Amino acid sequence: MLSPESAATVRATLAVIGANIDDITARFYSMMFTDNPELLRDLFNRGNQANGEQRRALAGSIAAFAATLVQTPQARPATMLDRIAHKHASLNVTSDQYVIVHKYLFAAIADVLGDAVTPDVAQAWDEVYWLMAGELIGREAVLRRDAKTDWITATVIERRAETPDVVSLVLRPSVPASFLPGQYVSVVVPLPDGARQIRQYSLSCAPERGDWRITVKRVRGGDTPDGEVSNRLYEDVVPGDVLTVSAPFGDLVLRPGDTPLLLVSAGIGVTPMLSMVDHLAATGSTRRVTVVHADRSPACHAHREELERLVAALPGAGLHRWYEEGCDGAGAPANSGQADLTGLDLPDGVQVYLCGPLPFMRAVRSQLAGRGVPSSDIHYEVFGPDLWLAQD
Repeated sequence: MLSPESAATVRATLAVIGANIDDITARFYSMMFTDNPELLRDLFNRGNQANGEQRRALAGSIAAFAATLVQTPQARPATMLDRIAHKHASLNVTSDQYVIVHKYLFAAIADVLGDAVTPDVAQAWDEVYWLMAGELIGREAVLRRDAKTDWITATVIERRAETPDVVSLVLRPSVPASFLPGQYVSVVVPLPDGARQIRQYSLSCAPERGDWRITVKRVRGGDTPDGEVSNRLYEDVVPGDVLTVSAPFGDLVLRPGDTPLLLVSAGIGVTPMLSMVDHLAATGSTRRVTVVHADRSPACHAHREELERLVAALPGAGLHRWYEEGCDGAGAPANSGQADLTGLDLPDGVQVYLCGPLPFMRAVRSQLAGRGVPSSDIHYEVFGPDLWLAQD
């Protein structure tokens, strides 16, 4: 909890910090990477740095945490903190790296705001930072302890083309480790320029299968850093190759129980939902399950036939699909156009799991809110930096 003096200062300066936080974070990253180029080369996502998403995510998380401290001091933005902690644990972020971030972040604040950063202001925001860092360091330590390992190796034992732009890779980890339906692993990929970039991929099968499986989508177009890791996995990895991976992490996990489920995905966001459906089928679940998926076309729908088969194996489950470019070759009945949940039968107490592009998830969440589904019953996964912090 913030001291009363710092809480008053943060409350008085929150708007000023918020108005300048994009400039602050841009300056912060510029200084930190200039002095520590290995962080950009081997830890931070170069694509997200290039398009500005990482800066906006950092700004949003700090602003959200500070606002919570002064508006509801007894509470914490738990969903946001858990999501960041799982991501950091999967990257093997260490506590000493929080010291580095602190150094350059506060230098950036001083650079951007100048004389407005009085000793009292600096002290108050220092408290905010270390309260947030302390929460994350503690959560990450627990996650790493439970994982019992940092980086391990995994051998590719199968490669399968799912669509013209998507492949699945079945992995056999060197250290047996279970996971929860919906979780992901980080994959370390050495690149031609010597960088060691890390990306997260959802495990797209049930834990009961034993081996792991990730599904990788190639990102076409241009020479930007976006997609450099996925493209390399798509183009170069074959059975017999050995990858460096993390233990499974991720806070979007299927909760046990008998409540009805609504699993909603778009595009490659089908992967965590596929793990959940596969788990339900493998365990003989009798939960009421409704699965919704949207994609550009049936040909672009990765794991389409597998999803149909798994849903058909669940008693009373229903599958609803929408394709923007028509339904030819879709197999089972499908709908044309954008996903529309307004006509779905939603039972009381339904728990919603959601994954896909941000505009899609916002649209779905709006539809669900209009149907009276509480936001606390909607659980979501964001690929890349979490830009949906206001929904926490």
